[in-house]
Amino acid sequence: MNAEAKPRIGFIGLGLMGHGMAKNLVTKGYPLTVRAHRNRNPLEDIVAAGAKEVATDAEVARASDIVFLCVTGTPQVEAIVYGSTGLLSAAREGLIVVDTSTAEPASTASIRIDFGAKRALFVDAPLARTPVEAEQGRLNTMVGADDAVFAQLKPVLSAFCENVIHAGPPGSGHTLKLINNFIAQAIATATAEACAAAVKSGLSLRKLHEVISAGAVNSGIFQMIVGRMLDGNGDLGGMKFTLSNAMKDLRYYTHMAEALPVPAIVGEAVHQSLVTANLLGFGDRYVPSLVEAQEMLAGVKIVPRG
Repeated sequence: MNAEAKPRIGFIGLGLMGHGMAKNLVTKGYPLTVRAHRNRNPLEDIVAAGAKEVATDAEVARASDIVFLCVTGTPQVEAIVYGSTGLLSAAREGLIVVDTSTAEPASTASIRIDFGAKRALFVDAPLARTPVEAEQGRLNTMVGADDAVFAQLKPVLSAFCENVIHAGPPGSGHTLKLINNFIAQAIATATAEACAAAVKSGLSLRKLHEVISAGAVNSGIFQMIVGRMLDGNGDLGGMKFTLSNAMKDLRYYTHMAEALPVPAIVGEAVHQSLVTANLLGFGDRYVPSLVEAQEMLAGVKIVPRG
């Protein structure tokens, strides 16, 4: 690769987050190759902006210097890497594969070893923020890589990220993301439970919101759930992250904690709260629907409706 040229980028996973990431890369001058996606609309938009479409993951690897993966989690990453036409089958010296999903650190470590055997690199760089910031090029990422690789990747990541944080050596990105998501979901589950307790006790939910908003307990997540619910007449559309994905992330977190080992008493409780919400049928809804799960469990009406 010419030192003055932008690296050739491959992208797999043009979903809600991936579309904005890929669009920013191609519009900022990076030669982009994308793998065919089941949803043609975002794919055709990226191709119209100048990207090249190929049919397999291996073709993406052969056409790229750096390949980004933006998929749900570990099973999807492993399928992309180890499939019969997967990335590993076409890996070569110098290829860098960047996993932006939230994945299990143990799997990340194993995949990194397998790519290393072919003198290729596997880097973990999970994301924070939402599809809105992805389109704006304002995501946050936490990167697990050595110093030299981080320096090489930072300008590319900056095409779609506002904050590019070097979490530490390889593996640190996924570890940091799981801890971050544990804290986030702990706040969300506690908030939903508190709403049920407040309403069942006869306390005004608006008074609860007023007190929390004025003190140290306040948080962005509390406002995305309770503030939006009250101000939007029951709108639970904030925090656009599904409860099925939240359950998956907490499962990964508790597995990681057990492997260290450290106590995961709160983590297990949060995970089981998310499992319960999924079993109640809320898996495809966003995290604020934890409040709806609490309505069913506690037999109260919390969400303002009409």
